[in-house]
Amino acid sequence: MLAFKITELLETLAKSGKPYREFLRTDAMSAGVYALPARGEDDQTPHSEDEIYYVVSGRAKFFSEATGARRNRDVGPGSVIFVGAKADHRFHSITEDLVLLVFFAPAEGSRVRKKK
Repeated sequence: MLAFKITELLETLAKSGKPYREFLRTDAMSAGVYALPARGEDDQTPHSEDEIYYVVSGRAKFFSEATGARRNRDVGPGSVIFVGAKADHRFHSITEDLVLLVFFAPAEGSRVRKKK
């Protein structure tokens, strides 16, 4: 068993100087913590894996493009968001510093084909 404290994950993230830091990886899934400042920009691109976000703190709008339908949704503490593989998505209009737990299945990057 592994157990994590959000305060420790955020300290490690802050020391990295990056907005995302993975803290768990298995063959079946990976998990990380992602932080975006108020008025910041989320410049992520679609992933090859299914993804779940859990909003720990902060407020923003979330855009996703699923099955051809554009969707914007307000998100805040306690929001859980599922994004299917390869769907365009991002957080925007961030009004309060956003802290997210992110879960990928299978593990992020595991579906990327290696070039020969």
